[in-house]
Amino acid sequence: MSFLMPSYREPDFACESLASAPNAQFVKVTRDGVAPRGFHSTSMHPEYYKVNGSWVLAEHMMMDDVVRLEADGSLTVLPARDLHAGDLVAVGRYERGEEGILVWSDGFAPSGKAVEDQFSFRQGRSRETSYARDYDQLVELLQYEREHGNILWVAGPAFTFDAEARNAMSAIINAGYAHGLMGGNALATHDLEGALLHTALGQDIYTQVSQPGGHYNHMDVINEVRLSGSIRQFITDNDLNDGIMCALERRGIPYVLAGSIRDDGPLPEVIGDAYDAQDAMHGLIKNATTIICMATMLHSIATGNMAPSYHVLEDGSVRPVLFYAVDATEFAVNKLRDRGSLSATTIVANAHDFITRLARGLGLSW
Repeated sequence: MSFLMPSYREPDFACESLASAPNAQFVKVTRDGVAPRGFHSTSMHPEYYKVNGSWVLAEHMMMDDVVRLEADGSLTVLPARDLHAGDLVAVGRYERGEEGILVWSDGFAPSGKAVEDQFSFRQGRSRETSYARDYDQLVELLQYEREHGNILWVAGPAFTFDAEARNAMSAIINAGYAHGLMGGNALATHDLEGALLHTALGQDIYTQVSQPGGHYNHMDVINEVRLSGSIRQFITDNDLNDGIMCALERRGIPYVLAGSIRDDGPLPEVIGDAYDAQDAMHGLIKNATTIICMATMLHSIATGNMAPSYHVLEDGSVRPVLFYAVDATEFAVNKLRDRGSLSATTIVANAHDFITRLARGLGLSW
């Protein structure tokens, strides 16, 4: 069974309320980094602004940003901190066209959906849920996206502690099912520790037996990477050829490592400034059409904040951004669903089990 892309339905701009709507109002910024009072704060949904009598779709949407009108009539979505005096910013708090701003949340809603039973069992997403069909659909999606989309992975370090899971993720990358990856210092550190010393936090990744003095291993690896000057050079210096970071570097796949206050080291590529890290993450998110977050509540929610529900293709057509959240705890995935960012597909599963099952579903071996 091949993946069927959900179709997008534009608003009916010919209807009276939208046809007679006024142009959106744009007010000049008077101080760098400060939006005009009454500014419109963006969502993750498609948003249209009436400019010179025509409805214009804003691209590269990000929640809680502002919208700037450019000289050519196009729109730029950006954080308020990046505004400059003289910029023209959309103002208005009504979102159904009354002020020339339309937040369109029904673009991918199915039409003519049959009424379901008001009561039925097992409708939630919990540890008791069967995710068999979700795995099948994700396999179909990734097979489609490898050729037609952009797959972005957001990962915590959990699966780097197991050799099979780490190898499964590497196989997914090497097979072309990754166009970008985001994580933190720990993901890269423990993966490189596994490549160099076959441990993660001093524990053998094949036997899970803690090694004598192993608590030094990740700190030694960080120190050696810093001595090499970069992850790429460290891989070259030590002739490493396995693991996630090696696969990313070998295939030239971009990645972002965002720092946190608890980081050891960190590795040279880790971005310590929170806003620089956010900008770098957004640089990958704006191209993504499928996002899969695994075992990292911190980075998953950050990604959810920045990810739109749609992506505008080069031909101007609109498609959904498919978002998956995977974690061993219901709390972590439900927190992402409840926070209002996206209609995320959630899977409650151990990261090791998830990634190995997915890789086998894709027909990969390692």
